[in-house]
Amino acid sequence: MIGRLIARDVRRSLSGGAWLPVAFFLLVATIVPFAVGPDARLLARIGGGALWIAALTAALLPIERLVEPDRADGTLDQLTIMGVSEEAVAAAKIIGHWLTFGPLLLIAAVPGSFLVGLDGPALTRCLIALAIGTPALAALAVGVAALTAGLARAGALAGLLLMPLAVPLVIFGAAATGDGESAALKLEAAVALLTVAGAPFVGGAAIRASRS
Repeated sequence: MIGRLIARDVRRSLSGGAWLPVAFFLLVATIVPFAVGPDARLLARIGGGALWIAALTAALLPIERLVEPDRADGTLDQLTIMGVSEEAVAAAKIIGHWLTFGPLLLIAAVPGSFLVGLDGPALTRCLIALAIGTPALAALAVGVAALTAGLARAGALAGLLLMPLAVPLVIFGAAATGDGESAALKLEAAVALLTVAGAPFVGGAAIRASRS
């Protein structure tokens, strides 16, 4: 059942414009050099942070489609009747959300890193940091989507909730991209692990509350 839920969410996302987050990611990477100017050293210093902000917003874009459609059409109620726990549903949605934007984002990070002036070693560090951090971004997005399901103007509210929660990931991920000798990557991995482990329980509780 969990595998079918993941496949269903992936199919729905791919048919509903899964390319938009990646396009937005590359658009941000393209605009940053024009905003900063031709200073290559400055661009390389802020490039990692710019890519992480772009990754955060890419994870946020489809947030209204993660939980609310299933709540509105009764799918969540049917899954409960079938004995599927809310935590399992939330975990399946996290995996499905990551599969639709995480791998594509890692591919897009290669041209994106060159657009913001990152060299080869910095690109490698950026890809590692994104590979560690994007599952946590997906977990945060699903958790926040469950918390705001059924509320008016849920998209704007979800953005206000997600941005502060993602600050540690963005800080450590950008720091790991800029300096391979720092402990930022380990700190990012710790934050990501806690986020991915806790998000299904938060999302499950929020899904239960949205039906009451």
